[in-house]
Amino acid sequence: MSGLPLPRYVSLKSDRVNVREGPSKEHPTLWIYERAALPVEITAEFETWRKIRDSEGAEGWVLHSLLSGRRTALVAPWKKEPQLLVAADHSTPAAKLGPGVIGNLRSCDGKWCRIAGKGFDGYMAQENLWGVYPGETFE
Repeated sequence: MSGLPLPRYVSLKSDRVNVREGPSKEHPTLWIYERAALPVEITAEFETWRKIRDSEGAEGWVLHSLLSGRRTALVAPWKKEPQLLVAADHSTPAAKLGPGVIGNLRSCDGKWCRIAGKGFDGYMAQENLWGVYPGETFE
């Protein structure tokens, strides 16, 4: 057990992560993630295994070594339209990011998160991100 709080968000370390039915290699693989940096939520721990949930609610077990503490977020995977990324003043448009875009979370103040990725760096309303809890703050 890690002793870290549950639940908590982490990201996939590799672009090939087997998700298993239970916490051992004897359990069958349910599916394979092929998207490094995808944010997932750890909901339980058993020895070196972590039960995770993705943005669609799918759950399974992965080895802890395939997870990273690096915080990432998905842009509103539940919405159809792109979401606005703004500059530090929270009003000047910086970009529009489509649903499912992954970015690195730099900080969150409970309302806004600074998110950066290939070709973008700015602030997005926290409610439009999956991978951070409502009202969560960190630097």
